[in-house]
Amino acid sequence: MEPLELALLLAGIAHFGILIASANAPKALNWKEALRPLSPLLRQMFWVYGWFIVLIIISFGTITLVHLETFVAGESLARWVCGMIALFWFVRLIVQFFVFDAKPYLTNWFYRVGYHGLTVVFLYLTAVYSWAAFFPSFTLPLP
Repeated sequence: MEPLELALLLAGIAHFGILIASANAPKALNWKEALRPLSPLLRQMFWVYGWFIVLIIISFGTITLVHLETFVAGESLARWVCGMIALFWFVRLIVQFFVFDAKPYLTNWFYRVGYHGLTVVFLYLTAVYSWAAFFPSFTLPLP
C-alpha cells in the first residue's frame, strides 16, 4: 500500500472517530440547558446545523473510503474534493484556535485528552488532504 493510500485510508476512518467523539458534545456541553433560553427557531437551527455538519463528516469519510484509488491516482476532480476537505478541516482548526474558548469545559483529564486528541486529528486531516490535493505524486519513503 502506498503511503498516500494508507494516509487517506486512516483519514477516512478518522472521520468516523470524530463522530464518535462528537456524540459526547451535547451532554458534555449541557446543550439541553444551554439552549433553553433561545427561541424555538434558534434551537431548531442549532440542531439542524449540527446534523448538517455530521452529514458532511460522514460524507467525507465515506467518499474517501469508497474512492480511495481515485484520490491516490490524483485525478482532477479527486484533487478538488481533497482540497475542499483540507480547507474544511483547516478552517475548523482556525475556529478552534481563534474563536472557540474551550477552557471552561476542559474540567477533567478525559475532556482535555479528547480536546487535544481531536486537535491532532484535525491537523492530520488537513495535512493528508492537502497532500492529496496539491502533491499526490509526492511519496514519503517508508522504511
